[in-house]
Amino acid sequence: MRPEPETRRLLPRQISELVVFDIASSTARVIYETGELIEAPNWSPDGKWLVYNGDGRLFRISPDGQDGPHRINTAPVENLNNDHVVSRDGRSFFVSANDGHLYRVPFEGGTPQRVSNEHEASRGFKYYLHGISPDGATLAYVGLERREGGGVFTRICTIPAAGGQDVFLTDGACPVDGSEFSPDGQWIYFNSEAAATQPGHAQAFRMRPDGTGLEQLTHDERVNWFPHPAPNGRDLVYLSYPVGTIGHPADKDVILRFMSADGGKARDLDAFNGGQGSINVNSWAPDSSAFAYVRYPLAAG
Repeated sequence: MRPEPETRRLLPRQISELVVFDIASSTARVIYETGELIEAPNWSPDGKWLVYNGDGRLFRISPDGQDGPHRINTAPVENLNNDHVVSRDGRSFFVSANDGHLYRVPFEGGTPQRVSNEHEASRGFKYYLHGISPDGATLAYVGLERREGGGVFTRICTIPAAGGQDVFLTDGACPVDGSEFSPDGQWIYFNSEAAATQPGHAQAFRMRPDGTGLEQLTHDERVNWFPHPAPNGRDLVYLSYPVGTIGHPADKDVILRFMSADGGKARDLDAFNGGQGSINVNSWAPDSSAFAYVRYPLAAG
């Protein structure tokens, strides 16, 4: 999720680095860098492409950086944010747009088809997509809407991928984000302030797809976002912010951490300047051997 309207730009002498991290060797390799802001890579199910967003559009590039980037046509919807997923069969994207709706787009590009619902204007309802069920039938998203008297609240929600009724799984009592399905469809992973000891103190959680069986997975003083289960169902990567962080801002000293999908002790994989845009959506390779993310280093001087 990101604030609206879209206003973020890279700082002077800052670049975006698209990185692939190999689990077996614990090595990070920059496969593409640019002076433009890029965010939130997905890995295609066939392993041939990384898909990321930039300037409200989608692009694809080979995981070795040798082929691309190629722009993916989503006209006339070209105000996409950094919440997008690839369908399980690899034929389509599901994307969130800054108009607050969800769309389905052919993988090779084409006319977007809206799958989300209209809500009363007074609610200011917006959809932020994060996950798709293993059978491709259900999308998991974060629903954001206005509170009476001001402010907003967020809930973990689902909707049929073909369009249909919204289902609300959490009650909006605390901030939540990053909802996505486990590979076996038995869990939805997300971050929440349900156990917060101070404002902003998000931790990683999971629950059953009907909203029951809530489990807390991280229990430390840092602010933990976007838990991404690997396709093997065993591993998990998440983004860890410094103590006291509110929300998921850009340009923070963040750490990517690795742990069991059931929770437990975590280990650090990479530390860098990043946050918003680095790993908002699941970016695991289909064989669970690697994952992708974006760093935003600042040049010295």
